[in-house]
Amino acid sequence: MFGGIRDRIFRIQKHSRSARNEFFGAHPSLPEGLVDPAPAGRSSLPTESLTDPPTTTKSSQSVVIKPSETTNQDISALDKSVEHPHKDHLIHHPTPPRSFFSSTSLAVHPNVEAAHSSSEEDLRMPNIKVFSGSSHPDLSTRICERLQLEVSKASLKKFSNKETNVEIGESVRGEDVYIIQSAAGEINDNLMELLIMINACKIASSCRVAAVIPAFPYARQDKKDKSRAPISAKLVANMLSVAGADHIITMDLHASQIQGFFDIPVDNLYAEPAILKYIKESIPNWQTSVIVSPDAGGAKRVTSIADRLNVDFALIHKERKRANEVEKMTLVGSVEGKVAILVDDMADTCGTICMAADKLVEAGAEKVYAFCVHGIFSGPALTRLNASKFEAVVVTNTIPQDENMKKCSKIQCIDISMILAEAIRRTHNGESVSYLFSHVPIC
Repeated sequence: MFGGIRDRIFRIQKHSRSARNEFFGAHPSLPEGLVDPAPAGRSSLPTESLTDPPTTTKSSQSVVIKPSETTNQDISALDKSVEHPHKDHLIHHPTPPRSFFSSTSLAVHPNVEAAHSSSEEDLRMPNIKVFSGSSHPDLSTRICERLQLEVSKASLKKFSNKETNVEIGESVRGEDVYIIQSAAGEINDNLMELLIMINACKIASSCRVAAVIPAFPYARQDKKDKSRAPISAKLVANMLSVAGADHIITMDLHASQIQGFFDIPVDNLYAEPAILKYIKESIPNWQTSVIVSPDAGGAKRVTSIADRLNVDFALIHKERKRANEVEKMTLVGSVEGKVAILVDDMADTCGTICMAADKLVEAGAEKVYAFCVHGIFSGPALTRLNASKFEAVVVTNTIPQDENMKKCSKIQCIDISMILAEAIRRTHNGESVSYLFSHVPIC
């Protein structure tokens, strides 16, 4: 009985050894030493390689197998030695050659220090490209400086027939792309340029394309307020989505419901934290001021600021005859003997806020300041501001203000590039941006 068991075990071991020798002998990338030696008194079977001439193992003793010196170092570094059932043999089970692994595999790098010698910038913000449209290159540069990135290369030109020509100057394959373009200057041309840039990056195999639009175009055409009126903000939202945008980052939309026009994520940031910081640092006696809304639509914005400053608020009710023209105003609240701070989301022709300033001075306000997020200043705006009773008109740089500040000394500008830069960083890293709704990032 025991003799039969012993014979079966011997046959199994013999078969396993033969199969192993046959496999290793036919493997083109393994060294000679990995083939099991034949037992004493027997000659090993000849082994054939696909590239080398047949060789015969001459050893007839029990030996410890060591990899050949000519063996690839990557293979020898990954070999794992396990003890064979026969104690006088040591078998190496090699890992497949490096060609089996992708560039991101766990295979041992030949130079570990070189593999980990990437710069701090690459470790912090990998796989990101930030492009600038032609509407506001200064803001794009400021954002990239805060992100410690270079503005990515793109050629933005116009053909002789005024068609927009866009050429992306570097690879965006597998990258997260952020394109910064604001509603400034030639709004229609800049909007078309943004759409073309988004589509160019999308068809170039970018991972995600986010449009950073500090001032959203056509934001005031957000509802059908009369017969046959278009909802142009919805049309712009559709165009951005069809072009290939995966995400929208904007600031102080004229109407919050514009976010619902999109089927993609929209982050509507607020300049309110930066405005609050400016009021506390630059306006004397702000503790006794009154925050004033120039229309009923801005009541929510004004009450939020007043609550955070712990001051009173007032409201001006206006009746328009037509667009950009106000018929009369009525003040609701008291500003007598106090500093009045007008807050609105945008200033276009400035007819409304200049009339509001006159109304507040008539009601007894000591000083009048205006804070507007988007300073458009079209038409006679600068002339009106120069002749107005404002101490200062403070806007953000969602729209370029350098030329306007030269023409009107009352205009002052708040830099909001740190808010947009932090929003880009948090979006890229998959973090929440809600912190920015109530804080100004320090960067």
